[in-house]
Amino acid sequence: MLPANKKLLTIEEFLERKKSFPEGYRLVFTNGCYDILHPGHVDLLTRARALGHGLMLGLNSDDSVRRLGKGADRPVNRQEHRAFVLAALKCIDFIIIFDEDTPLELIDAVRPQVLVKGGDWSLDRIVGRDIVEEDGGEVHSLPLLEGFSTTALINRIRSGLDK
Repeated sequence: MLPANKKLLTIEEFLERKKSFPEGYRLVFTNGCYDILHPGHVDLLTRARALGHGLMLGLNSDDSVRRLGKGADRPVNRQEHRAFVLAALKCIDFIIIFDEDTPLELIDAVRPQVLVKGGDWSLDRIVGRDIVEEDGGEVHSLPLLEGFSTTALINRIRSGLDK
């Protein structure tokens, strides 16, 4: 059994906590599967956190990951394990697991001031962009750290190569 994860919250718990945020607090939001954590993930999350006062990670549930078509054997790590590892990162302040195909409902509920995705997402494809921009917030597609991909890592493991 894993120790309690104080960063992992329900939407309701987060909204209650949000009431105590000081005036001008800039919540940054990003989302993803984060199946096998690698340097590209940590780089993106660190740069996302630097855009505000706190970073919320919307973590795809196991069922949500399966529906994304990443393969029948994904996710490799269960959502509780992924959340536990991500919570150890200093740059992440809040984690909410969502079960929908996109984080739209979660973004609408938490109303972040900054929305971030990796550079493989063009601004016009970022889910929730309209909500954040209508509230006067910012949306960013940050460049990815080259050479890192969960799918590529899994393929290297499968082929037995150490590259």
